[in-house]
Amino acid sequence: MKKSGGRLVLNHSTHIPGLIALLDKLTRCPGIQTITPGVIASVRSHSPQFKLKISVPIRGGYKAIARQGKTAQEVFVLTTLEQADLEAAIAQIMSK
Repeated sequence: MKKSGGRLVLNHSTHIPGLIALLDKLTRCPGIQTITPGVIASVRSHSPQFKLKISVPIRGGYKAIARQGKTAQEVFVLTTLEQADLEAAIAQIMSK
């Protein structure tokens, strides 16, 4: 059974809680090709709510930062979408 949409690469054993479920929903958006969670790190500032924010453009897509509590995780999104369209798709999924 082939799933339509993008691919979610699960290459790490640890992720921010709730991140994988959100990224799985994001792979179903048209224009998303591959999503790869990256390095997880501790940060100084505290983010009480889960956030996923586009950081910088990369070749073929964008790097995003997922934040919750004092933890941040890089997320690489390969997509044909423009940044505004990707941000809108993320906002729509997070509002559900």
